[in-house]
Amino acid sequence: MRNIAVILTYLGTDYHGWQVQKNLPTVAETMEKAAAMVVGHPVHMTGCGRTDAGVHARCYVANFRTGSTIPVERLPYALNTHLPCDIVVRKAFEVHDRFNAIGSCARKEYTYLIYNSRLKDPFFVHRAWFYPRPLDEGIMQAAADQFVGTHDFAAVRSVGTDVKSTVRTVYYYRVERRGDLLRLRVCANGFLYNMARAMAGTVVYAAEGKIRPEQIGQILAQGNRTAAGPTVPAGGLYMTHLWYDDGIAKFECGSDWSEGFEGMTAPMGL
Repeated sequence: MRNIAVILTYLGTDYHGWQVQKNLPTVAETMEKAAAMVVGHPVHMTGCGRTDAGVHARCYVANFRTGSTIPVERLPYALNTHLPCDIVVRKAFEVHDRFNAIGSCARKEYTYLIYNSRLKDPFFVHRAWFYPRPLDEGIMQAAADQFVGTHDFAAVRSVGTDVKSTVRTVYYYRVERRGDLLRLRVCANGFLYNMARAMAGTVVYAAEGKIRPEQIGQILAQGNRTAAGPTVPAGGLYMTHLWYDDGIAKFECGSDWSEGFEGMTAPMGL
């Protein structure tokens, strides 16, 4: 059996996240149905993470096994023929037998977009969180800096899937403004349920003056979810960059998409 990895991008607005769910449309189910039509047998897709309902991916990696001999370079076109327009496979390649899209992933980057303007923009609906009051990106960056390092992140997660540990390492958290669009980029070795959205909410909390940036360390140490900021809406969140290095397979996904969104009328150039 061949082990095939695919790199895809999708808008999550019409899906209840990645993971297959009973009676609800998901990205994994849609991908599995398309792949089964291409290779001629049932397919199980292993994804690089369980994105929430409404969350998007500029870069997402999944792998599946098949006995089909279809050339790997033909797979993207074949899969896209059977996929809706909001899911696109950009690349496919054969990987070693032990490769696993989630288990082999060393780091992930999520980007959260905030449309910070007095007036709404219809092109950002379900693409960025509309926030009409002024936000100071300097204060937001000072708050974001408090998350960098190895911490227990129980204070910025929602109750959901069980995990062995709530300790994670955040490598960077950057707040950037281009006009009315704020971009919050966070990279970590793993994310807890709703962690990226709760971190963004806490950064905004600091900009609102509800907490001081330097209080975030204490909030994390106490594991106090109610002291941290809210879980912000899913539509502003994107998976934007993935790093793989399992000793055999080394590659990055998203490096040419993660920079530059000047002049865009919709957040397509994360």
